[in-house]
Amino acid sequence: MTKQRAEGFLFLAGFGLCIPAANWLIGHAGTVCVPQGPCLIPVAPGVMAPSGVLMIGLALVLRDLVQRRLGVGWAFGAILAGAALSALLAPPALVVASALAFLLSELADLGVYTPLQRKGLARAVLASSAVGLVVDSVVFLWLAFGSLDYLAGQVIGKAWMVLLSLPLIALLRRRDHRLGLA
Repeated sequence: MTKQRAEGFLFLAGFGLCIPAANWLIGHAGTVCVPQGPCLIPVAPGVMAPSGVLMIGLALVLRDLVQRRLGVGWAFGAILAGAALSALLAPPALVVASALAFLLSELADLGVYTPLQRKGLARAVLASSAVGLVVDSVVFLWLAFGSLDYLAGQVIGKAWMVLLSLPLIALLRRRDHRLGLA
């Protein structure tokens, strides 16, 4: 197995782990845990979001890296498996919202990332993740609560993880270019 494929399987494992991590965080970790509701974290001054948003932002980036290392087929399979896992792990009242938001946001991410990946990895990851995190937030909030009241916190929380990943993305791109993999 090449180093590139091995990295791809590590990214795939990380992608898969984001889903149970998001579900665990939302119920157990935050600066405030609402009774019978989510645990919240501050994502900007005066803006709170469920703590699971951090893992969903990371999942968007990892999906891009799975595609970069293993190909679009693996990425598509990971999306389908992730949506199923999301449905299995979500609280009963949120199964449809969780699974559909995950599926649609990751497909949107794939649709934006695929044509942009050859024009620059960091740009493709940033653009595709931005689209994916907005789709995830809107679909989840609308289906789960019939409201977009918490949209800002959802988007900002996911965006933090995308932004924090950009130095790693730049490092991978430079290394790939140096090794002739880009």
